[in-house]
Amino acid sequence: MPLPAPANPRKPMHNRSIQVHSFEREDGLWDIEAELIDSKAYSYTKRNGSVQAVGQPFHHLHLRITIDTSFEIKEAVAVYDASPFGSSCSAISEAYQDLIGLNLLKSFRQEIKVRFGKTAGCTHMTELASVLPTAAVQSMAGQKRAEAESAGRRPFQMGGCYAWRPDGEVTKEHYPQWYVDSNAASPVPGT
Repeated sequence: MPLPAPANPRKPMHNRSIQVHSFEREDGLWDIEAELIDSKAYSYTKRNGSVQAVGQPFHHLHLRITIDTSFEIKEAVAVYDASPFGSSCSAISEAYQDLIGLNLLKSFRQEIKVRFGKTAGCTHMTELASVLPTAAVQSMAGQKRAEAESAGRRPFQMGGCYAWRPDGEVTKEHYPQWYVDSNAASPVPGT
């Protein structure tokens, strides 16, 4: 369902596009590639006198990580196609190799804020990195679900969002063995 129509007239100003693509590699690893593009819905004159045309990206960044099936980052590469200050922005790209060794599911977003916060990183590249955990989980969802089911373990997505709460209808329908009825009386300790 689309958003409802706006209540007031408005004009377009800024556009941001973030795309993520994942790939299962033949060597058993996974590549997750993310891209961020910023542009304006109007032309403007930059401080150096040149004109930034409507729709022309002033941020165009790419980030690729390679992960194993435990979500640990094995390789990382960051590149810039466009940045507002050229090499003053893109010079930080090598720093993003410090993603190597991090695990996407173990305090990843907090860790990237520590490692790349303020002047230690690029605000936009760090923001792009923050979308990687959920994209990786979606990429491996089928594989992880099958592993959990075959081992009789609770599915990894349980408790990860509102729909997959233990007392939710989705859990009740898809994994009744893991469903917890929140209306059931709790057992009294010692009985």
